[in-house]
Amino acid sequence: MSKDLNQEKNKLHYEALYANYPISNILHWINNLDEFLDSATTTETSWFGLYQNNFRKKIKGKKVLEMGCGDCTNAAVMAALGAEVFANDIASVSGEIVRKLNENYTFKHPIIFVEGDFLENNLPPKSFDFVVGKAFLHHLTIPVEKLFLKETARLLKSNGEARFFEPAVNSILLDEIRWHIPIGGRPSKFNKAKFKIWKDNDPHPDRTFSSAHFEKAGKEFFENVKTIPLGALERFSRLMKWGKKQAEYKRWAFKKETKLPASLNRTLARGQVIIYRRPIS
Repeated sequence: MSKDLNQEKNKLHYEALYANYPISNILHWINNLDEFLDSATTTETSWFGLYQNNFRKKIKGKKVLEMGCGDCTNAAVMAALGAEVFANDIASVSGEIVRKLNENYTFKHPIIFVEGDFLENNLPPKSFDFVVGKAFLHHLTIPVEKLFLKETARLLKSNGEARFFEPAVNSILLDEIRWHIPIGGRPSKFNKAKFKIWKDNDPHPDRTFSSAHFEKAGKEFFENVKTIPLGALERFSRLMKWGKKQAEYKRWAFKKETKLPASLNRTLARGQVIIYRRPIS
C-alpha cells in the first residue's frame, strides 16, 4: 500500500528532525533508569499516561512493538526494563539511532528496528504481548489510522494489549482557546500570517482527537476498549516556567485531577491513554 501525502510529510519532517540525533541523553537515562522513570512518570504527561497501571513491570520479558518510535527513547527504556522490543518508524534515521543504542548499551534483548510503513511490516500474526504508541496515532489521517488499528489487532496475541498515549480534545471551546495562546514554537492564531506558516509545516493532519472517536474506532477491532483522560489540571502547567515549581505542580495536578467528576475530567483533559484488549479475529 502506498503512503498517503500526510505520511510522506511525516517521513520528511522526522528524517530531518532526527538526522545525526545524539544518543548521549538516552544512554544517561537508561543507565539511571529508576531515577529517570520516577521523575518522568510523575511530571511528564506522555510518560505518566503510557506507564499507567504498573506498565514498567508488566513489560519485563514481554514482546513489545512500538509504532512511531521517533527518537527511540521509549524503545530504549522498554528494552532496558527487560522487554523484547521491536521499534517501527517511517523515518529510516530512527534505525540509525537503534543501531547506536544497541552498540553502546547491553540490552537483554537488542532492539529490533522495523523500518518503513507499518502497514507493510510482514510480521507474523499474534506476535506481540503489547503494541504501543506514544503520541503517534494523531499523526495519521483517520482512514490510515483505521488500517493501523486493524493491523494492530492482527499482530496482538489474544490476551495482548494495545496502549496509546494521545492528545485529547473533548471541548471545542477549550481547543479554540488553546490555538490562540502561543506555546513554544507555535504562534497564536491571532497572528494569522505566522500561524499559517506554522500550520503549513506542521506534520499533524486536521482530524478529531476526541475520546469518543478513539473508543468508536477501537470497537471495530477490539472487544475491550477504554480511554483514561489526563491533564485536566496539569494543562495549566504550560503557563508556568520550566523548573522545580512546575514539576511540583504537575505531580500535584496528576493526583488531584483523579478526584474530579469523570465528566469534567473527560471534558477538560489535555491527553488520554487509550487501551485496546481482546482483538476481534
